[in-house]
Amino acid sequence: MSLYLALAILLALCTVTALVKARRLSYGAIPWFFAGWLTGELAWFHMAWSLLLSLLVAMGDGLDSEAGRWGLILFLLSWLGLAWLHVQAMNTRAVLEAALRDALGKNYRGDIPLARQHVLDASIETRYWLRPFSMRRPGVKLHRNISYGEHGVRNTLDVYEPEEPREGGYPVLLQVHGGGWMVGAKHQQGQPLLYHLASRGWLCVACNYRLSPHSAFPHHIIDVKRSIAWIREHAGDYGGNPDFLAITGGSAGGHLAALAALTPNLAEWQPGFEEADTRLQAAVPFYGVYDFLDSEGIRGTMSMEDILARYVMQTDASEAREAWQQASPLYQVRADAPPTFLVQGTHDSLVWVEEARHFANRLRAVSDQVVAYGELPGAQHAFEVFHSVRTDQSLESVTGFLEWCHARWAAD
Repeated sequence: MSLYLALAILLALCTVTALVKARRLSYGAIPWFFAGWLTGELAWFHMAWSLLLSLLVAMGDGLDSEAGRWGLILFLLSWLGLAWLHVQAMNTRAVLEAALRDALGKNYRGDIPLARQHVLDASIETRYWLRPFSMRRPGVKLHRNISYGEHGVRNTLDVYEPEEPREGGYPVLLQVHGGGWMVGAKHQQGQPLLYHLASRGWLCVACNYRLSPHSAFPHHIIDVKRSIAWIREHAGDYGGNPDFLAITGGSAGGHLAALAALTPNLAEWQPGFEEADTRLQAAVPFYGVYDFLDSEGIRGTMSMEDILARYVMQTDASEAREAWQQASPLYQVRADAPPTFLVQGTHDSLVWVEEARHFANRLRAVSDQVVAYGELPGAQHAFEVFHSVRTDQSLESVTGFLEWCHARWAAD
């Protein structure tokens, strides 16, 4: 029964990391994130295996021992927490729809063509969260490892092409992966959203980009913009309409997505392709980093400045403040920013919710276009990397936002 008790203790501790909004953890932030993320997004599965284990132990009279009884008590407490996490995730769509109605108008779906509304409504019936790591969907053709630049594998992209035609060509979405600007690859993140949208008539592209410390900023954003230029030139080869291009990404990818949206046609970040049109028609950054300088003192002693200076910017903020500001979406807000939907979790232990709130408020104060901000209670960093209740419900709202943006663009 010692193993049963040990598993009960482990699940209880992991449940705490998912329930508690923890800060200032220093080196403990990474393990806290992983424990809270995998527990919160897979709450139903943890309930299932622990309940089955407890039933097997009970059938073997294991609960008659003191260790068995204590284990059951801890599992019961964990089940209460996990049930709450599952219920909280089930409210994701309501939270995001409220954010969209607030930004776009209560009847924003009325601006979406009727045929596209049917597509949105049909997708609600999916239950992919029961198969969290099953990404592929019918009706999508994947083209892998297409070169868009001269830097080998770091300048390749994947294209997710719908099999069903769409009148006017497919609108296009570019996904930028995260990983702290130092790790990650195009096939590791954003898969639920890419397959979801591609199966509903969007041409989706996921790009690699050069990583630190081998490459210093702004190489990352230059590669993202080079991907945009490639899409403008080649989307038509896959049935896409390159005139409508949206961007998304999470964490470092959220930072790069927001920065690309706010710096269109910036010649110094388009070396050799200065004439390419890198304007974007919509942006959906997830839990992005928006202020390298932490100008509001939000992170305090948990500042990212040392990591950014050593590995990413490869210069101190005090010596190159203008470059650090230029790299921060917060300092690039502009009136002609594209429509933007920011999504952030309240329990993100790596990128704090206050930074997203501040950026959303700053962008709203300046932008002539809509800025929607959805704040998900209990959500950790990277919540939409694989299918979960929260992921799949967020996909519905993101799809609604993008279809609204495309409909408004088409009507102009």
